[in-house]
Amino acid sequence: MKNFIFISPNFPTNYWKFCRELSNNGLRVLGVGDQPYDELMPELRASLAEYYKVSTLENYDEVYRAVGFFIGKYGRIDYLESNNEYWLERDAMLRTDYNVPTGWHVEDLERIKFKSGMKEYYHRAGIPAARWHIVDGRTGCLAFIGSVGFPVIVKPDNGVGASHTYKLDTTAELDDFLANREPGVRYIMEEYVAAEVNSYDAIIDQNGEPIFETGNVTPNSIMDTVNNGDNSIYYIVKDLAEDVRAAGRAAVKSFGVKARFVHFEFFRLTEDQHLGKRGDVVALEVNMRPCGGFSPDMMNYANSTDVYKIWADMIAFGSSMKEQGEHGWCAFVGRRDGKEFSLSDGALTLRYSRQLRMAGRIPDALSGAMGNRYFIAVFPTWEEMETFYADALRTIGG
Repeated sequence: MKNFIFISPNFPTNYWKFCRELSNNGLRVLGVGDQPYDELMPELRASLAEYYKVSTLENYDEVYRAVGFFIGKYGRIDYLESNNEYWLERDAMLRTDYNVPTGWHVEDLERIKFKSGMKEYYHRAGIPAARWHIVDGRTGCLAFIGSVGFPVIVKPDNGVGASHTYKLDTTAELDDFLANREPGVRYIMEEYVAAEVNSYDAIIDQNGEPIFETGNVTPNSIMDTVNNGDNSIYYIVKDLAEDVRAAGRAAVKSFGVKARFVHFEFFRLTEDQHLGKRGDVVALEVNMRPCGGFSPDMMNYANSTDVYKIWADMIAFGSSMKEQGEHGWCAFVGRRDGKEFSLSDGALTLRYSRQLRMAGRIPDALSGAMGNRYFIAVFPTWEEMETFYADALRTIGG
C-alpha cells in the first residue's frame, strides 16, 4: 500500500475531498495539521488512516518529527503534498530531507516559487513576460523606471497571492515604498501591464501530459481587490481559449511539470503595449498547486466532472477515466461586509436559486482577496452570467 502524507488536509475546508478520493483509490492517507482531531470534519476523519496534530505548521521541527513518526510506523512515504501555495517550500524541504521520490524538491524552488526565476522558463517556452528589476536602491529603481516608464508594480519576489503588492505612479510613491517596505523581503519591480488575468488550470499526469484542462478569468485586479477592499469576482470559463491552452501546455513542458495540479496565470492584454497587441496572451506567474479557495468545486460545476477524483486517479493509477459532462460558465462573487447592496444576500439567493451551487461565509484567512460572503452559480450563457454579476454587485445609490 502506498503512503501519502497530506499536509494541512483541513484547510482550505474543501481539501478533504482530495483525501477522500486518495483513500477510495487504496492509498494510505496520513494527515499532519494543527487542528485538533475531534474538530476535523467527519468526512476528513473518515478519509485519514491516521492524523498527527502539531501545535503549529509554522514549526518545521514539529512537522519534520510528524513525518518521521509516520515513516517509523508505516514505512517509506511515496507522496507528500499540501496542494497549497503557502506550504510549497515546506513540502519541498520535507521531500528533500526524507528522500520522498515524487514532487518538487528544494533545488526546484528557484524556478517555481520566485517570480524572477520564472521569467527564464517562460522565455524558453516562447511566452513574453514583463520586464523586471530586483528592487535595490533608489538609483537602480529609477534607472529601471527610466526604461519602462511609470506606473510600475512592486511585489515580493517570493510571495503568495497579491499581498504586499503595489502600483507606483510617481517618484514620491516610489520613495514612500522604499522607506516603508517590509524589512528582509526581496521585492521584484515590473513594468505595468494593462490586462485581465486568464489562467490555465490543469491536472498533469506522470508523463507531463494534461488529463484535465480548464481556466478562469479575473476581470478585476486582485491587487486592487486586496488593497482597496473591493468586491471580488472571477469565473471558470465554459470552454478554454485555445491560445491560453497553447501557452499553458508550453509552460508545462518548459517547467518540467509532472504529476501535479497546476494554476498558471497569464495576462490577456487589454490594449496595445510593449509586450504585444491587444488580446495577446503573455506570462504572469506559475503556481504549482490548484487554484485556491473554492475553485476546484467551481471547475466541477463548470465541466460536470470531479477534479478531486481525476487528481487522485492520476496519483494512484497514472491517469483517469473520469468523464466530463455539459459545460457552463461558473461565476464567483465575493461580497464585502459593510457595503449596502440593492439585493440582500437572501434576495440574491432567492432570485438565483436554480443556478446557485454554493454560498456562505469566506474564511478570514482568504477574505482579503475573496471578500466576506460568497455566491457560486452556473450559467449556460455569457449573457446570463453578466446579469448575475450586475445583480450581485449593484449597491444602493450605485
